[in-house]
Amino acid sequence: MERKEKGAVIQEFRIHERDTGSSDVQIAWLTERINRLAEHFREHHHDYNSQRGILKLVGRRRRLLAYLSREEPSRYRYLIERLGLRK
Repeated sequence: MERKEKGAVIQEFRIHERDTGSSDVQIAWLTERINRLAEHFREHHHDYNSQRGILKLVGRRRRLLAYLSREEPSRYRYLIERLGLRK
């Protein structure tokens, strides 16, 4: 992913002016990477090495979401609605 695209994700989900690593930004960035890998798998079904990588990304995102739901439920609900992760 290019720097500009990553910067756009950070710009969209940051909490304050200098925020680059909050849970919201990390979850949004991981979601973007997961979505790109999902597109990759539509064409390359047998790329098992990348499958392991996407499973690690999904696990990391799941842990960050659990942390956010525990610490700040309102931000959690807003973020999953904005990213379209749950029903």
